[in-house]
Amino acid sequence: MSESLPVRCPSCGSGHTFTASVYPCVCGAPVTPPLAPGAPVELATHRTWEDEWVTVRCDECGTACEQPRPELGCPCGAVLRIPVRTTPVDDPAGPTGPTGPADPTGSAERPGSPERPRPAGIPERPAHIPLPRTAASPRPAFRPLTIRTSHDAVTAAGLYLRWLGFKSVVQADERPASGIDLRGPDVIAQVDPTMSPASVRSVECLWLNGLNASAVSVYFSLAGYADDARARADDLGLPLFVMDLTGSPRPVNGPADELVSAGA
Repeated sequence: MSESLPVRCPSCGSGHTFTASVYPCVCGAPVTPPLAPGAPVELATHRTWEDEWVTVRCDECGTACEQPRPELGCPCGAVLRIPVRTTPVDDPAGPTGPTGPADPTGSAERPGSPERPRPAGIPERPAHIPLPRTAASPRPAFRPLTIRTSHDAVTAAGLYLRWLGFKSVVQADERPASGIDLRGPDVIAQVDPTMSPASVRSVECLWLNGLNASAVSVYFSLAGYADDARARADDLGLPLFVMDLTGSPRPVNGPADELVSAGA
């Protein structure tokens, strides 16, 4: 069963309940990152790819593997880095005591746990409570693509747009000066894989490009959005999504909620 942890956004003070994602080990057993209750939640503003992975040990076979560091998107636009307990890689028996220098998100060791039966499937967690879905026919569950490179981020965003119902979404061979990464007959999208929140200028430029193309404009960002950028997107009706390294976009404003609810 996935671990859950109450967290509070340092930016706006909103309270949330985070449920850790479950990933399959190479042996097939479900594995979740060990959460650290009581450790401070951090805002993910300046990040590197190396910092976005945690080592998790399988309770069934003892294999240590890397998983995306848990994150949660707050409705205020902030991306929250969820604290986890570290796992030593060089100890095949798993953590039994302090592991050395403290992880900035928590350093308590993970106790062993009894064997658990393998579940029928990998559960998915909602990032927040969306609007009621009004699409004509229910969509199947979105299958994310793990993000390790900026190209992966664009590919994951393209898969998500197709899942929403946009047809013939294609990726440019080279990113044009306009910053448009994905295009379809009725949609354009920009994917920001940098470690800085998207600016209001970027949001306005994307909206203008969509206006000129008579297409829906959609913005994807890994680091969230500046406050004025989010406010401007709300005014323009431009959907904003935050992506984590599992490749699962999360809507962070009203237009994005409406797009997910109704589909393309």
